[in-house]
Amino acid sequence: MTESRARIVLGHFYKRGAGFGSNISAIASPASLSPMEPSHCENGVKMAEAAVEQMQESESVAVCLPSLSIDDPLFAEKKRLLDARELKFKFLVPLHSSPEEVLQIMDQMVQTARILYMNEIEVYFANDDDIGPFSPRNELESLNLVLANIRSLISNDKNKAAKVLHLLHDTTVAMVKSVGDSHVDRMTTKKFGADSEELLLKWGKDHGVQTKLTIAYFEEAGRGAVALEDMNIGDIALEIPESLIISEDLVYNSDMFDVLKELDGITPETMLLFWSMRERFIPNSEFKIYFDTLPKEFNTGLRFGIEALAALEGTLMFEELLQSKEHLHQQFDVLLPALCKNHPDIFQHELYSWEKFLWACELWYSNSMKVVFADGKLRTCLVPVAGFLNHSLCPHILHYGRVDPATKSLKFPLSRPCEKGNQCYLSYGSFPGSHFLTFYGFLPKGDNPYDVIPLDIDFPDMEDGGNQPSNDSNVSSTHMVRGTWLSHTDKLHIYGLPPRLLSHLRAVLKADGAGLRSSFPGNDIDKEKERSVLETILSIFVPMLEGLCNSYDLNRDDSTWDVKLSLEYKALQNKIISSIITSCYSGLRILDDL
Repeated sequence: MTESRARIVLGHFYKRGAGFGSNISAIASPASLSPMEPSHCENGVKMAEAAVEQMQESESVAVCLPSLSIDDPLFAEKKRLLDARELKFKFLVPLHSSPEEVLQIMDQMVQTARILYMNEIEVYFANDDDIGPFSPRNELESLNLVLANIRSLISNDKNKAAKVLHLLHDTTVAMVKSVGDSHVDRMTTKKFGADSEELLLKWGKDHGVQTKLTIAYFEEAGRGAVALEDMNIGDIALEIPESLIISEDLVYNSDMFDVLKELDGITPETMLLFWSMRERFIPNSEFKIYFDTLPKEFNTGLRFGIEALAALEGTLMFEELLQSKEHLHQQFDVLLPALCKNHPDIFQHELYSWEKFLWACELWYSNSMKVVFADGKLRTCLVPVAGFLNHSLCPHILHYGRVDPATKSLKFPLSRPCEKGNQCYLSYGSFPGSHFLTFYGFLPKGDNPYDVIPLDIDFPDMEDGGNQPSNDSNVSSTHMVRGTWLSHTDKLHIYGLPPRLLSHLRAVLKADGAGLRSSFPGNDIDKEKERSVLETILSIFVPMLEGLCNSYDLNRDDSTWDVKLSLEYKALQNKIISSIITSCYSGLRILDDL
């Protein structure tokens, strides 16, 4: 190892996201043109160009996607990707285009939309020549954006562009269906909802809930929501009145608020924990039927026993889970014993034990939603009935976080079709498997593109005054890896590894000079320096693989639920790390053959 080699420390990575609106342009109409002034040549050229553009628009349908917002935290990176691929936001589709020409323009629209909806992880792993898809969620978001624009144009069109618009519409719908068809998750239905679930649905309908779903039990996933009829894109699968949503307002109107508001730093979410611990056992509670349908015990990572924790040793999740459990214990010890002692009439000791506190934490971690109410305020909530919707990497429902101000209800529209009898899925968010395991108690099925291993790279001290890598976002000191089978590029000297990580290490190891963006070695590659890059990565992940303790000898069939989940997660980590090591060794063989 050389002195210039980076010191690499495992750390944490936090995701950011951005939302986008839509902007639709009408079909352009002919404009009257003024005669050119012969003496104004430059202005005349511009006017002529504008005239040509206007004539083109008059014979075209214009589809406009929203421009990239300057407030997007990933603005610079997304703009770079858009520029590298020469993508724009306004698309003119000639009215007499052939189907092939229409589909080519359609492909450009989708590429632009994909970049608009990329999150930080997707941006990090996207190479300049990677046009997507980047994830099922990103693809559904992108296609639904394009579809919404096209449908608006169809509704405003007077048959002039009907043929072109309907071709665009049908193509987009077919692409959405294709995404769903490639992520089919058939589960075996054991039975439909028991008495408690049926009572909840009846209670909900009596209070204004509208639903095209029912509750069923599945062998593989417990309870879930099943479609009662065929539903298409845009159909409302579930609609919940604002009055049935459990939010902080219930705490503010309770007798415990006068006590809780005096506590320094207490959040509305913590207040809701305490409220739900008591409300769960009130016989005449307005939400008794809802609480009766909840499990007596949540099987999340926060309840992992000693054997399950031991099975996680060697993974990043091991320390994260210990820290999460310790944080909850500290929160309990600081608040609840004192509240029970000083206000026993409100905080009865038997209702505020550690076990009941943990249950409430798991309830809110696994079932809560962020909802913008009709008054514009964002609140953390429990939404009865909606909690039965399970998560998928390719969900039917993506957007459900805003109460409709006209109907005062929370609507759950479909972003892809769901056939009668199939389970209807929601998106809980773009999280790694460790998050789902800790707070929900499951690992998503399929290849999760957000299952990353984060790396913090510290630079060595430059005693000779040499250049360190620049502060450019492409060579940020925060990097990550994921399974190399998810790589979309076949460029030489990428090896299935993240281009930004390779570029960064090449800069640190002075293989390609400092401050590189995403340049890669060519025919004049310095093989020894390139070998150092791969050996550096191997030096991280070979010990990590060795550190995964030998717990695979445990009999999964005879293990408890928590041990089974630990072993499932550990197998996933093994698969990711092994793919990285294999790719590095393949890269070394490529160098040997040069």
